[in-house]
Amino acid sequence: MTDRRTVLTAIASCLAMPATAYARRSIAGADDGVVLYANVGAGLTLYDVDVKALTLTPRETVTLPDAVQYVWPHRTRQFLYAITSDTGPGNGASAGSSHHLQALRVSLESGALSLHGPAVALPSRPIHVSTDVPSDHVLVAFNKPSAMRIYRINLDGTAGTEVEQNAVVDFGIYGHQARVSPDNRLAVLVTRGNQGTSIHAEEPGALKFFAYHDGRIANERSIAPDGGRNFGPRHLDFHPTRPWVYLSIETQNQIALLRMRDGSIEPELLYRTSTLPSSGGGPARQAAGPIHVHPNGRFVYGSNRAEQTESTHGTDVFKGGLNGIVVYAIDQRTGEPRAIQHVDTHGIHPRTFHIDPSGRMLVAEHNLPVMVRDRDTLRRVSAGLSVFRIADDGTLSFVRKYDVDVGHRSMFWMGMMSLPSAAA
Repeated sequence: MTDRRTVLTAIASCLAMPATAYARRSIAGADDGVVLYANVGAGLTLYDVDVKALTLTPRETVTLPDAVQYVWPHRTRQFLYAITSDTGPGNGASAGSSHHLQALRVSLESGALSLHGPAVALPSRPIHVSTDVPSDHVLVAFNKPSAMRIYRINLDGTAGTEVEQNAVVDFGIYGHQARVSPDNRLAVLVTRGNQGTSIHAEEPGALKFFAYHDGRIANERSIAPDGGRNFGPRHLDFHPTRPWVYLSIETQNQIALLRMRDGSIEPELLYRTSTLPSSGGGPARQAAGPIHVHPNGRFVYGSNRAEQTESTHGTDVFKGGLNGIVVYAIDQRTGEPRAIQHVDTHGIHPRTFHIDPSGRMLVAEHNLPVMVRDRDTLRRVSAGLSVFRIADDGTLSFVRKYDVDVGHRSMFWMGMMSLPSAAA
């Protein structure tokens, strides 16, 4: 009897190894057929990408059930999995009443998207989504309450039913990312916790990881230095060839290195280093953002974010702070990340950024328009997409910004991938 993995392998038999912003492939020959997807509210827009010219051209938009929170590709790149919600981020946001997992079909020729099968209702606002390595299952992270749920992917690529879990586990506080390890043996939930305030005590953060097999998790373990105090992790990324895990620590504005050994993650955080320049941040709250290892494994990139405003004569104005990308060179012997550049992204709050599959172009997304001080006047900085050239030494040079009118909505996610028909 033919099993589902054999069928999926047959579907993808004409394709090369998957090449997405998440699944690594050879850098050679990755020029053609790159597309970018970015949302504004519930609309997810396709952009054609010219990696040589470093340009983006918007094409068409598909409307999802609710505002897009995050998107992840199937290993064949023929489908995307989007999570949506009618509420926003943060502890003060309402619970909302409409949350979904929606599969999308990708046109092999153009990258155009269409809804693929019915949306799966989710119990609360999802914050991150990914698939396991064979794309047999979708992993969804939730922040309130903190959780990780796993859903089947049907043979036709549509989103399926939730996998019932037998283990009773602790999902920590404020889940922010769900991933599986490159060998598909571990599932990891990054839980940020919450910083302390004048009226609320600090809630500890942690990395929660589990033995993973066929959509089921077991044997929960936790990495939480000093009991999770002064430790607010947000996202992690895996090195493409070495047993190194790079972790973005949001609330302490740091990144750190962890090592994998014998199918597990070692508990020690190595080379814990700041994302901020030596001069520090600004008057607004600084928060480290997502983290991505370059496809060649020689560099790792993180973001610094600030967005707080203050009222000036009745107008909300940016308080000041750093919004940019920090570039680290990776010591190929030890894995140590060493900061070599801090570059401004020309917008406020770069919540997501991505590297194209060839490793020569980085695009950063900015959520909302914000008024900023410009000497004695105020000017409006729009939401949008900032494009950078990646040099051979990993450093970035700003090329252009595409302003996007988001109206009353938010530009919350973007990502790039190669089309299936562009496989070498």
